[in-house]
Amino acid sequence: MTSTRDPFVLAAFTMSTVSHGNFGLWRHPHDQTAHYTDIRYWVELAKLLDAGGFDALFVADAVGQLDVFGGDAAAALTRAVQTPVTDPLLAVSAMAAATTHLGFGITVSTTYESPYLLARKFSTLDHLTGGRIGWNVVTSLLDSAARNIIGRDRQIPHDERYAMAQEFLEVTYKLWEGSWEDGAVVRDREAGVYTDATKVHTIAHEGRYFSVPGAHLVEPSPQRTPVLFQAGTSPAGREFAARNAELVFASDPRPEVLRANIDDVRRRAVAHGRNPDSIKFLTSIEIVTDTTDSAARAKADELSRYHDLDAGLVLLSALSGVDWSTYGVDRPIEQFDTDASRSILAAVGDSRITLRDYVGGLGGFGGQLFVGSAGTVADELEAYAERTGVDGFNIAYHVTPGSFADVAEHLIPELRRRGRARTTDAPTTLRQRLFGGDSAVLPPDHPGAGFRLAKESRRFDN
Repeated sequence: MTSTRDPFVLAAFTMSTVSHGNFGLWRHPHDQTAHYTDIRYWVELAKLLDAGGFDALFVADAVGQLDVFGGDAAAALTRAVQTPVTDPLLAVSAMAAATTHLGFGITVSTTYESPYLLARKFSTLDHLTGGRIGWNVVTSLLDSAARNIIGRDRQIPHDERYAMAQEFLEVTYKLWEGSWEDGAVVRDREAGVYTDATKVHTIAHEGRYFSVPGAHLVEPSPQRTPVLFQAGTSPAGREFAARNAELVFASDPRPEVLRANIDDVRRRAVAHGRNPDSIKFLTSIEIVTDTTDSAARAKADELSRYHDLDAGLVLLSALSGVDWSTYGVDRPIEQFDTDASRSILAAVGDSRITLRDYVGGLGGFGGQLFVGSAGTVADELEAYAERTGVDGFNIAYHVTPGSFADVAEHLIPELRRRGRARTTDAPTTLRQRLFGGDSAVLPPDHPGAGFRLAKESRRFDN
């Protein structure tokens, strides 16, 4: 848990698309996200974040069209709501080559990937980034993804998706942690031996959802297992986080509920034999900052003129599984039981807020809005962290690169003066940057570390 002396974890929150949660702001004359298909856009963004003191670039993803609002994808396509969207993994190598410290947290779904192939992708990226890669583990929630990827009319039920995800992670733990021993790669030129084959082991996994008999394809990477990110505050999501996550994205507009969810995950982690401080918690926020409070407020007012309420409803419909197109934006939001993101609707609780309240302006359901000078915002962030127990912030943009540039120029220097942002130092792995210490691999109390096999035994219990 963050203390008054600890630096915050500061992540830039984006998506490989025209518009993420900044509804309608792709129309702003200073927004450059229309260049998201150009690798130079990603390289320049990564360089800005790296030089500006961000710890990581977190990239969300979705593998289906947003077609709940109005019953089809027309509104999402028209308003560029997470549509179109490209694969976020493919730009990481170029961004890593242009940066030194910045980590990369990339979203990939366990529901629609192969654990064997995904383990290879992340091991490859861990090598190519020098150990700066993280995996945001999601289970996906769009029916459109289920229809197009696995041929089902609807997505797999919510809690079953988490059961699948747990077995998926067990497979990847076996591949990353137990398949190749330390020292398996010898590179003996004289003997003509690159790998000691006796130190590479098949995992022989036979489970309910996956069968993976063979060995990992990639030699051990700097972190072996990427830093494990996770978001989800349903009971199943909190249990999954307690068992697996190192960095949890926990968002709720009610600070007391956010703290309760964080405390619950920590308690569950202890039940799984983990140190509760081995998990850090981030919450999504939006920041508008400038040299003075008045300048920041003027900037926020100008950004607000581009906000698109209907675009917000399109995303809310997709995330909640409820078509809000005819609901009425000034009616209090009711609860609906769906197999989509249960935390989205749970966040409104019994507050009687309306759709207009929820997505009608800056600082919608994507996170708390902070507006002001660097000193004002820093004061408010420290107070918010104290109230909620978060260890840092997933900072969403209004326009790119401008929103991130403002944070780097104004806010991060102030946070550094207070000891609340990391200073530029020697390159490390992402895990070491976030948690300190000399080791780049999972700590011994993490369940994944249990798949590191003793030398005398090379059998896995499935």
